[in-house]
Amino acid sequence: MSQKILVVDDEPNIRSLLGETLRIAGFDPTLAPDGQAAINLLRSQNFNLVLLDINMPRMSGFETLQQVRSFLPLIPVIVISARQEKVDVIQGFRVGADDYISKPFDLEELIMRVHSVLRRSNPTLVSELLKVGPITLSEDTHEATFKNELIELSKTEFRLLQYLMENAGRVVSKDRLLDAIWGYDFQTTTTVVDTYISYLRKKLHKEGFEGIKTIRGVGFQLKAD
Repeated sequence: MSQKILVVDDEPNIRSLLGETLRIAGFDPTLAPDGQAAINLLRSQNFNLVLLDINMPRMSGFETLQQVRSFLPLIPVIVISARQEKVDVIQGFRVGADDYISKPFDLEELIMRVHSVLRRSNPTLVSELLKVGPITLSEDTHEATFKNELIELSKTEFRLLQYLMENAGRVVSKDRLLDAIWGYDFQTTTTVVDTYISYLRKKLHKEGFEGIKTIRGVGFQLKAD
């Protein structure tokens, strides 16, 4: 079952971006425009984690978090803020944040932080190994192997391979890969997907294995081959 994430941000564009990014990453996001709406949702529904903006009108994220902690002392909360001063970071942790991310943030890093906080808050949520043909990937150790041989991957290569393995056997479009791995900063005409697919093939296509298929005019497919 997907982990339920509550996104609290007064800026509609950021709220929508975070919600779509979480959805693509396999989470079940709910969006709240302000602190009071977030508190009402948290009192009526169960969530696994909260992404909470600090700079909100009427009730700041700090005030919201203090109220949340009065009735949900253990729910994981990641604070998101344009404030980067040390005093604000300290204040965030003092009122009960589990992590602090500064704007502007990298979407891939944010998803990794969400996974990390969820694992820390619930040690039973240990991710299983992904395995497709001779390739094995572990999110916990951030390692990929080919027939037990460690393969060095960049952060982006790792995330791309992970997404392909999570969707093994399915044809994944370039647009979907752009959204999932690079966010919304790239145009669909970019060659970044093809470039990184070629990087993965150079590292993984060997010993007769050629599992990353190009489906012409559509996208890519990872098969056990």
